[in-house]
Amino acid sequence: MPETRKRLHLGLLALVAAAGALAGCGDGGGPAGATPAPETGPATPGPATTPPAVSETPSPAPSPAGPPDFSAKVSPVTAKDLPHSWRPGCPVPPSRLRKVTMTYWGFDKKAHTGELIVNSAVTDDVTAIFRRLYEWRYPIARMRPVDAYRGSDFDSIEAANTSAFNCRAVTGGTGWSKHSYGRAIDLNPRENPWVEPDGSVAHGNARKFARRPLQAPGVINPGDRVVRLFAKYGWEWGGLFAGAKDYQHFSKGGG
Repeated sequence: MPETRKRLHLGLLALVAAAGALAGCGDGGGPAGATPAPETGPATPGPATTPPAVSETPSPAPSPAGPPDFSAKVSPVTAKDLPHSWRPGCPVPPSRLRKVTMTYWGFDKKAHTGELIVNSAVTDDVTAIFRRLYEWRYPIARMRPVDAYRGSDFDSIEAANTSAFNCRAVTGGTGWSKHSYGRAIDLNPRENPWVEPDGSVAHGNARKFARRPLQAPGVINPGDRVVRLFAKYGWEWGGLFAGAKDYQHFSKGGG
């Protein structure tokens, strides 16, 4: 082929190749032969979906409640309520007595409800004193009217019972005891017995508690906080008696 025609032929081939390359590139500048991605319009929201139900976790069970708060209720009494502890001729009529139903702390470290029969004039004292004893967790074995023991002071003490009103003579005498006026309380008589001058006691369950000072639950010692608490309200302690000691006994105004 002559040189001139050969050069013309090669030039035409180069032009054809260049045109093919431009056509393959396209507007997107992607590789030759690539299929352009279709254009997409705005996203169309799909149907609303309901969130899955969340199961409620049961609340944890509350922790066991602590001991109840102290409570006290003062109620009138009649002669029918005092079949063994009152009789005609006693120094106060039933109308001047009251039943105090209140909380006390037991030797079992639990709260209990007990009752004392006292003079209407000292119900505020009694409520305040036993409220504080409960707050201190001072243990009391039992608290029932002496009528639960048919009016027997001896049987009440044998049962380690804390009691108050009982129309009877003073121990070892003939005059009225302060218990006959509802102005005396015998507190934990097992732990705080009547002790004769020779150191003897009348109740076998109290022998190991005859001496003072003695550190044991429910025991009352000279000058301790129980003695001071009663004294704050004008109640004197039988542990200060000359001669025999009545460690269980507190009376309003002494005696």
